[in-house]
Amino acid sequence: MLNKPQEPGTSRATFFELLGGVEKVREVVERFYDIMDSDPRAAGIRAMHAADLTEAREKLFMFLTGWTGGPQLYIERYGHPFLRAKHLPFPVDESARDQWMYCMIKAMHDTGVKEPVLTELAEALYGVADFMRNRQG
Repeated sequence: MLNKPQEPGTSRATFFELLGGVEKVREVVERFYDIMDSDPRAAGIRAMHAADLTEAREKLFMFLTGWTGGPQLYIERYGHPFLRAKHLPFPVDESARDQWMYCMIKAMHDTGVKEPVLTELAEALYGVADFMRNRQG
């Protein structure tokens, strides 16, 4: 099993390294938002975002870069992400979580993220997405 990004002090590769660095994180994030913006299966979470996804794309890119073990771009610019608090204004239920995960897994597939990295990263991201839930259903 790969070490999760939150397990510092190991000699094993981070998700960031296994993905291929900043370019691959950017590619996955861009594809993620393209899917969210166009796939009817993501309509619920798309409706929670602003019409212009530019800022969301950049913030997710910066966050995922650091979360996967790369440079802490988000923290350097904005400080601690306080993810759960920032998601409280939005009705994040199981459906929203699953739509987010659908977009992310599809983006990883579409951009060529290989196994076992794809599965292990998806499992780690599921834990974060599930933690964002603040509504039943």
